[in-house]
Amino acid sequence: MNITFDEAFKAYIGGAVFTAFDLETTGLDPRQDKIAEIGAVKFDKLGLIARFSTLINPGIPMPAEAERVNKISDEMLRDKPSLDEVLPDFLRFINDAIIAAHNAPFDCGFINAKLGEFHGESLTRSNSEGPMGFTSLPNPIADTLTFSREIFPALRSHSLQNLAAELGITVQSAHRAEDDALLCIEIFLRCAKSLT
Repeated sequence: MNITFDEAFKAYIGGAVFTAFDLETTGLDPRQDKIAEIGAVKFDKLGLIARFSTLINPGIPMPAEAERVNKISDEMLRDKPSLDEVLPDFLRFINDAIIAAHNAPFDCGFINAKLGEFHGESLTRSNSEGPMGFTSLPNPIADTLTFSREIFPALRSHSLQNLAAELGITVQSAHRAEDDALLCIEIFLRCAKSLT
């Protein structure tokens, strides 16, 4: 369920816990492409609480065009755990936090596609649902792409990297999941600061 910026801001001021997350993938289509990295950072109005970051063996080769963007090679992924192994830990990390993501339909779409697969597989065995008891992320979702378009309508581009440059935010490792999750937090905080 997407929440508005006003709802997210009120929750933030009220002390709610957020988890910003980002994925690196083998492509853009959650029906055929796979997750190769998850990075997440839990935070509230007092600051960072915890981090979650892992490379994932996607079970398919990393396409050259994706590797050019995310700098993740097949060699880096060869001995990493599968998404089936990682996803329950990631969902426990998120817990009941508000999710923050830049272009949330992309990142949440990949997670939801995998939760749907878990659900489909479990139906053939029992009536249980996905690995955590749901078939899609049940958390409220704060999309910083939508927020930045609302708060900074005059900016030329609202992609994560361009937005960071426009707002003078230092980028550590562009297109790596944990660093992009940290950028997502900075974008959220800049949006929040515009209201104070």
